[in-house]
Amino acid sequence: MVYIFGSDGARTWFRNIDVTSPMPRNRKVRQLDELAALLKDLKSEGKRIVHSHGVFDLLHVGHIRHFEEASTMGDVLVVTITGDEHVNKGPHRPTFPQDLRAEAIAALGTVDYVAINRWPLAVNAIKLLLPDTYVKGPDYQDVRKDITGGILEEAAAVKAVGGEIRFTDDVTFSSSSVLNERFSPYSGVTDRYLDDFRRRHSMGEVLGWLEQARSLRPLVIGEAIIDEYHFTNGIGKATKDPIVAVLHDRVETYAGGTLAIANHLAGLCDHVELVTQIGEAERRERTVRDLLKPNVRPQFTTKSGAPTIHKRRIVDEHSGNKLLEIYVMDDSPTGAADQEHLIDALDVSQARSDLIIVADYGHGMLTKRAIDYLCGQEKFLAINVQTNAGNRGFNPISKYRLADYVCLAGHEIQIETRMRDVNMQEGTREVLKRIECSRVLVTVGQEGILHLDATDGFTKSQALASHVLDKVGAGDAVLAVTSLLEKIGAPTDIIGFIGNVAGAHVVASLGNAVPLDRVTLSRHITSLLK
Repeated sequence: MVYIFGSDGARTWFRNIDVTSPMPRNRKVRQLDELAALLKDLKSEGKRIVHSHGVFDLLHVGHIRHFEEASTMGDVLVVTITGDEHVNKGPHRPTFPQDLRAEAIAALGTVDYVAINRWPLAVNAIKLLLPDTYVKGPDYQDVRKDITGGILEEAAAVKAVGGEIRFTDDVTFSSSSVLNERFSPYSGVTDRYLDDFRRRHSMGEVLGWLEQARSLRPLVIGEAIIDEYHFTNGIGKATKDPIVAVLHDRVETYAGGTLAIANHLAGLCDHVELVTQIGEAERRERTVRDLLKPNVRPQFTTKSGAPTIHKRRIVDEHSGNKLLEIYVMDDSPTGAADQEHLIDALDVSQARSDLIIVADYGHGMLTKRAIDYLCGQEKFLAINVQTNAGNRGFNPISKYRLADYVCLAGHEIQIETRMRDVNMQEGTREVLKRIECSRVLVTVGQEGILHLDATDGFTKSQALASHVLDKVGAGDAVLAVTSLLEKIGAPTDIIGFIGNVAGAHVVASLGNAVPLDRVTLSRHITSLLK
């Protein structure tokens, strides 16, 4: 016997249910292919099929009235729901898994059948189910408000199968608003930060800055890095040595370094320029090109005698924990002849660009000559210098004499100031003294983002990651989106907020497997600000 407790606001109640006997499977929930065959038979009997689609993360009265109205438009009402893997409202969503969402909708008397969609949009489901009427809520009537553009594709699919699209007009509610208020995955501090941010900025204002950045043409400069994740299964301790033995399973290859940054920017801007360095030996140019998005225009420079940098991470298949990292690289400074070719490439690409984003990983590409060249350009200059295991702290931001914007991690402030226990605000101010720069953003992990403007002072933005799978690449994503926003003069608190959303997006997947894109980022922002 299980006791279920609840409240209706005025009183607390409980009831007991018997769970010793198996719960009957709800026959309304069907596989898509099974449902398609069933609907074909119903249509042959003259039944009109009505189809509704959505996430329906939290079933509420708005959905119930939507289904009631939709059911009057035909004889059989079918509801498809977006599968968990395609819910792009941020890594904290969906709140309820697909099976529970399907079960909840199937419990409604007005709904005849429910299926889980296996594609991101309903287009393929429409082609499979062949509805006479496809029904959306009233908030989809103005297609300009649909940032995904999906409603236009779905409308075209309905027309192609001989159906019509209609909209219900009853009361609407926001599942995201209710979930943010009642089922927040965040701490009280973060919830208060979000409440305060919502009061100061509208959703339209925040999304407007992203849209404004779309027309920029950024130039990314820095090393190309190939990230290889070798998934393994532990099989025990080696017999003769004190090491763990693992069995190889598979390898996944991701864009790293400036390749990842360029891909993030390619999801936010229409055109991206890239000047990067690959090796003469183990060149792997085809792999690098395949990892880049189509709207990235690369110029490859060569490091003579060196391999293209790739980092192999040995990963436990079951836990996702990284066991070992192997660097394949030559981190000696770029030779004189190769530097000449690099400067020539920079000359060509910077002339086509609106801003320059430098990602200096400290592996030898950017010599003093290249740095002096970059600091001498008139274009908006954004810089990140990274401290990693491969450069052992010999890569400080102060080797650049000026920048318009600097983006660093907290431990890079420690490296620059040579103070392990540095106060982050004092350390950030020290950075401003050492280079000619007016704005510095520092990522401080779970504490979020600290932004210093030489005129307006500090702004703190709370971290928004609710699910962390892999921290690799988070800083690159933050650098990409915040550089665009800094260039167009967005308010510092909006820059920090969007930067944290970008970081939360990246840490929810391995490596840089899922780069930023404008639609997904916008939907994540929308779900947080409702």
